[in-house]
Amino acid sequence: MTLVRLCAAALFSAHLLLGVEVGRADWINLTGAETSRNIAEIYVLDDHVKLVLEIYVADLETFEDLVPDDWLKNVDPDRPALAERMRRLSSSTFQFVTQGGAQLQAQLQLVEPRIRKDRQSPFAGMINPVTRQRVPEAPQDKRVLYAELLYPFTERPNELTIIPPVDEEGRAKVTVGFIAYHKAVPIIDFRYLGAPAKVALDWDDPWYTKFDNPNLKRHHKSALMSFLYVEPFEVRHEILTRVRDLEQWMDLGLRGDEYIEVDELEPLKQRIGEFFLNKNPVTIDGKRLKPILDRSNYVKVALTGIQLIERPERLEISTAIVGVILAYITDGMPRQVKVDWELFTDQIQRVPATAIDPAGPLLSYVEPQDKVHTWTNFLKNYKMPTVEQVRVDAALTTMQIPVASILCLIGLVPVVRKWRTQNKAGGSTRMLIASGALLVIGGLALYPFAQVSVAKPAAMAPALTDADAQLVLQALLKNVYRAFDFREEEDVYDKLALSVDGDLLADIYLQSRKSLQVQKAGGAQAKVKDVEVLAAGVDGRPDRPLAYTLKANWTALGTVGHWGHIHTRKNLYDALVTVDAVDGNWRITDLELLEEKRIDPYGKSGPVSEDPKAVTGNSSSTPEKSSSRTRNRVAKP
Repeated sequence: MTLVRLCAAALFSAHLLLGVEVGRADWINLTGAETSRNIAEIYVLDDHVKLVLEIYVADLETFEDLVPDDWLKNVDPDRPALAERMRRLSSSTFQFVTQGGAQLQAQLQLVEPRIRKDRQSPFAGMINPVTRQRVPEAPQDKRVLYAELLYPFTERPNELTIIPPVDEEGRAKVTVGFIAYHKAVPIIDFRYLGAPAKVALDWDDPWYTKFDNPNLKRHHKSALMSFLYVEPFEVRHEILTRVRDLEQWMDLGLRGDEYIEVDELEPLKQRIGEFFLNKNPVTIDGKRLKPILDRSNYVKVALTGIQLIERPERLEISTAIVGVILAYITDGMPRQVKVDWELFTDQIQRVPATAIDPAGPLLSYVEPQDKVHTWTNFLKNYKMPTVEQVRVDAALTTMQIPVASILCLIGLVPVVRKWRTQNKAGGSTRMLIASGALLVIGGLALYPFAQVSVAKPAAMAPALTDADAQLVLQALLKNVYRAFDFREEEDVYDKLALSVDGDLLADIYLQSRKSLQVQKAGGAQAKVKDVEVLAAGVDGRPDRPLAYTLKANWTALGTVGHWGHIHTRKNLYDALVTVDAVDGNWRITDLELLEEKRIDPYGKSGPVSEDPKAVTGNSSSTPEKSSSRTRNRVAKP
């Protein structure tokens, strides 16, 4: 297979269009805390708290204890040594206080100038629909002082109070956006740390660690979740569950009580998938269908939602999460789908159950007394996706012969001859004139009727216009991408054959089989939702009648939705596409991909790189409201 054909085959594979890379999810933090001037990442681990800071260059004065002596131009002789500065920082700048009032003492592990990590939200600068306030944007000056500190403890605290830099009246000196983890579990989404915050630590099950402030919480707070995807030709039941909770329903078969070792990951994942095959029965239009184990994956709760753990790693049983996807093949769009949920625990008495159909998500819950999750088809004006042949305009391939009008014209010839003869002889011609008039009128009247279609010689075929070519290619591309919505390989081939012909059909089909194998092994199953042909220039093929090479560019917008999140990617393509008229229908017979480019489906511009000299005076950029006293004292990075 040539490189061009490989590119062409990969181009139309919806699975490869999105790959396994995640894009934007359907939930995005609107507080703007992730774009705060100063960022704190807090990790509560078994014997210490780890604090990672990104300090905005204009706020260095507040964190001056972190700046090393050898960075300063003129060191104050009264400046305390590092150990004393860390004690001062632990007691007045960034504090961690246990329930007994003990202050954890900081140990500086790393400090260096950096460019701030890009946590830019696509909604930055827009109006929050809840608060009606503008979502903050990250500072234009990207220079930060990066620091890593450890706060050790000998006994695990039951509570920790996190205190940011505050003044004597308890008001925050600087703006700090923070994220906190207990072991591998995120306790909150990005929020502002503007006052002391107390967190209760559940060492037996970090999933239930939480702040006493109800505003400091994470979006994904449920340990067990059910998602029902209802689409044409397929229903998927997707479950997120913690491994720890599964201990109540099945034997995990693990060697230890604390960790899942790397060699245990795959067998355990398979057992979990098989367990769910026989739980939570799904009924579609009154029939209980047999589920197909589509796949199962270890996942983690990240800032933008659920993400796959792509590389095998040792996992804690208390924090490990598994996502299971069960598929049910349908003939079309169901009328009703029911999930009879069976799994509850003493702690889990309410399970979020979300149904997602072409109109969007609908959130509900199942409980022991109301455990059937029902989706009913209330879609109005919904059109099932179809793949239809693209007919060649009859004007290009045939011409209409008006048989009756031609017969009238033939009949008129002898009448005209006889009229000439009698006219010369001086005889009466009134009847001949009347007969001729009737034949002319009859020929004109019968012209729209009694026509016969005959094949038009190739030399007489009119040229395909650019506008018509754009419409033809739009329809063909939609058909090709739509073919990948079908589940069975035979269906994919049959639908592709309606719009692709020749060797290209075999190439694309074989590539689609490989893509399906990737998807079954854990890749993302993507669907192209929108195709737009932007331009199509026509170049005729002298060697083949009714064949055209189109210099075209188009965009394909693809999405993949799993576990309640939708990830989007949009690609721009430039290609030479050959279309042929085959048996009265347009087919794509060859394709040469010239360029493929990722574009932002949200139209946001990418980040601009900045000078990495974060705390020196050598950068030409000017920090916003920077402290000249602190900045001028810093001598080197």
